[in-house]
Amino acid sequence: MATSQLKAEQAVRSFVARVKPETRELALDTPLYADGVGLDSLETAELSAVLEDELGTDPFTSDAMPQTLGDILTFYGTVAAEA
Repeated sequence: MATSQLKAEQAVRSFVARVKPETRELALDTPLYADGVGLDSLETAELSAVLEDELGTDPFTSDAMPQTLGDILTFYGTVAAEA
């Protein structure tokens, strides 16, 4: 796994642990919204800002809104491959 993917994973897991401490397991395919983690729009914007600060870009400004942790990691894998 690329360094940017590891940093992104750590940032997302840390963020979710802080804002949704009741979340027990965050698997790669766990939905970030609704029946999954349950992030609302403000929390999603905050996560976007955290990833932007940590990694210089974020998947929430790309063409497709990430739905899972796996989607976020795929975004950073693609960004790293293009760099």
